[in-house]
Amino acid sequence: MINKIYDSLKEVYDPEIPLDIVNLGLVKAIDIKDNCINIVLMLTSPNCPLQDVIVSQVISKLKNDLNIENINITLDFTTPWSTSLITKEGKEKLQKLGWKI
Repeated sequence: MINKIYDSLKEVYDPEIPLDIVNLGLVKAIDIKDNCINIVLMLTSPNCPLQDVIVSQVISKLKNDLNIENINITLDFTTPWSTSLITKEGKEKLQKLGWKI
């Protein structure tokens, strides 16, 4: 089930960077307990004005794709995001778009 969640989240894109939140390194943890999906996300900036949009997209995507109703999203600002968190696949995608990573 966790792999299906990751696959679904690969279709949720950061509003400012043309890359999905999984390859961008924003998904810190996924846990399933008592029929509830708990997801810990980080954002590219602690002051991200679109954090509600990202959370809403994650919830909507999981409800629509996997028929999951109980979803808890926690935003973790304890560790700052950096480009080192982008996956190899993500870096390749951004480089093809002309980004210097």
